[in-house]
Amino acid sequence: MNGTRIHKTSEHWPNEGVTQVPYGLYDNSEIYARERERLFLGPTWNVLGFACEVPNPGDYKTTTIGDIPVVLVRGKDGSLKGFENRCSHRGSLLCLERFGNAKAFTCVYHAWSYDEDGNLVGVAFQNGVGGEGGMPDDFRREEHGLRRLKIASLSGLVFGSFDFGVPDLDDYLGPDIVARIRRVLPRPVKILGYYTQTLRNNWKLYAENVKDPYHASILHSFFTTFRVNRLSQQGGIIIDGDGAHHVSYSKLDRPNDSGHGDQEYEAENLRADKDDFGLKDPTILGGQDEFDDGITLQILTVFPGLVLQQVRNSLVLRQIMPRGVDRTDLIWTNYGFEDDDPELTDLRLLQANFIGPAGFISMEDGAVGEFVQRALPGTNGETSVVKMGGDAVASSASRVTEASIRGFWKTYRGIMDI
Repeated sequence: MNGTRIHKTSEHWPNEGVTQVPYGLYDNSEIYARERERLFLGPTWNVLGFACEVPNPGDYKTTTIGDIPVVLVRGKDGSLKGFENRCSHRGSLLCLERFGNAKAFTCVYHAWSYDEDGNLVGVAFQNGVGGEGGMPDDFRREEHGLRRLKIASLSGLVFGSFDFGVPDLDDYLGPDIVARIRRVLPRPVKILGYYTQTLRNNWKLYAENVKDPYHASILHSFFTTFRVNRLSQQGGIIIDGDGAHHVSYSKLDRPNDSGHGDQEYEAENLRADKDDFGLKDPTILGGQDEFDDGITLQILTVFPGLVLQQVRNSLVLRQIMPRGVDRTDLIWTNYGFEDDDPELTDLRLLQANFIGPAGFISMEDGAVGEFVQRALPGTNGETSVVKMGGDAVASSASRVTEASIRGFWKTYRGIMDI
């Protein structure tokens, strides 16, 4: 990679900080390769899943960091370990199933075998057959282990990094984000189910989307019609010190606040403020204040690719997985807690209809990123405008702001050096 396009993009990034973002960042293959090198192989923590997904020694889960395949495994001593899911011999995927249990990890191609730490422990016919062939005398198994991950966890949520010099996880997240993760992970987790969604757009468009509270009650008719989320509701934005991570949250209107903010929505004449549909069964809108703080919606992001969601009692981990310049996979993991009663579990499953590929709320997010991607041809050095709420990267009581998007790009520019 000669970096020509990257330097050209850097030269054309406006000197106004991060209030304008070059469209070329979303469809440039050299930028994408640099992201793999700088972000996903670099000093970032990337979510791998929940510790409860690999409960027993030898249990493993396959996932990715960026688009790099990795394995999370429970060791014989109960610790969590991770390594790249690529045989060091000829580069084949090592683990082919999403979940499994293994005493050793053996490649189907040539039967090279690895232990739970990624050490090469077996090479088929290393000494040849009948005194002929085999590996040379200077071959050393210890020189051909798998690339390992640094592992850390918080409240049962497991992170991995290829960079062993990455800051400690708590320092990387900051106290505000740590507290908000613990808020929605206060007890042992129970997995309720998964879905996978493919988006036909660059991964950063979705990363921007989930950091954007401004769009939520404009794009999503369900939010405003049923008052699940309106910008006029009590809430705010929390942004960590460097801008990388954020939380957006809101509370339902109190009974004596009924109608508060309606005038503003009526004045804007928004598509998402029309009363032309309803629900035959409003049960989905019910809920419990299980965290005892009145917050009914919290969207939390960790740079570069984690989203942790609470919508009423629907709790979901979303993993943003790049799959090329113009494709992204989302892995949605619905969860509850081991001590949930059947009624609360049923409510979580019912409210899972809020989100996912066809969710009442999130189905528009699956389309709008592609609308941007399809409009990119011909932009030639043009930029988007990220000025709602000014130019600051700071926490705010107002959600009519794009401050958390600016925080993403501030961190991105620093790590990517563009």
